[in-house]
Amino acid sequence: MTTAETGAKTTVTLTINGQTHTQSVEPRTLLAYAIRDTGLKGTHVGCDSSSCGCCVVLLDGDTPVKSCTMYAVQAEGREITTVEGLGAPGNLHPLQQAFWDQHGLQCGYCTPGMLMTAKAMLDHNPDPTDQEVREFLGGNLCRCTGYNNIVKAVQQAARVMREDQGSPLDALTAAATGQDTATGGAQ
Repeated sequence: MTTAETGAKTTVTLTINGQTHTQSVEPRTLLAYAIRDTGLKGTHVGCDSSSCGCCVVLLDGDTPVKSCTMYAVQAEGREITTVEGLGAPGNLHPLQQAFWDQHGLQCGYCTPGMLMTAKAMLDHNPDPTDQEVREFLGGNLCRCTGYNNIVKAVQQAARVMREDQGSPLDALTAAATGQDTATGGAQ
């Protein structure tokens, strides 16, 4: 008889948003539920079949994964980022602020997955076209907004994130003149 057949549990240690969580789980426990069992409720489960994208988290910083399709034991030793790790109260991530500004959410159920998927996209493509945004978010379903405001929000966040990074030329100029790129003052 296998561990799964007997209901035996195994210990798994997950690193979520930089914090270590150790829990006893059945080997078949999905990552989405293991995350929620730590008290982090931002990762939603909408379908349990990989159809909706509400449960997207980032693995190792930049790989979007539908956490309802991955076992918790498979995430052992990996860095997991949930929507709670994206920003903080009073210090929203540009994507969170843009979703608010552009009315990119209504009921909000899909929003955590949309945010995490968009974050992964912008990490790899900081200047996407509207079509690229729509294609990348194709695995995330929203029943409320019709997607136009979501695309506007992602584009706003992309602009803000690009401005925050500055150009490589700005960094070289600052280094040559002894300027601090964060403050504009002398280093």
